[in-house]
Amino acid sequence: MDDASMDSAMVGLLGRVTGTVGPGLVGEVIVRIRGGAEHFLAHPATPKERIEIGTVVMVMEHLPPRTVYVTAAYDS
Repeated sequence: MDDASMDSAMVGLLGRVTGTVGPGLVGEVIVRIRGGAEHFLAHPATPKERIEIGTVVMVMEHLPPRTVYVTAAYDS
């Protein structure tokens, strides 16, 4: 799989916040991919959104190699 197809393959995947994501913060999420679970640096897809640890998120954009933009997957 080339880098471009891996980038698009990340979009829509679910993950869980392991370090708070929010404005002015570089958070962290863990995403199940390639038969395992990997950590990515994370930013909110919506600039003012704050996403707390433990929240299930959806990947909206992937910037290789290890950065994703996420949004909460479910309304709270």
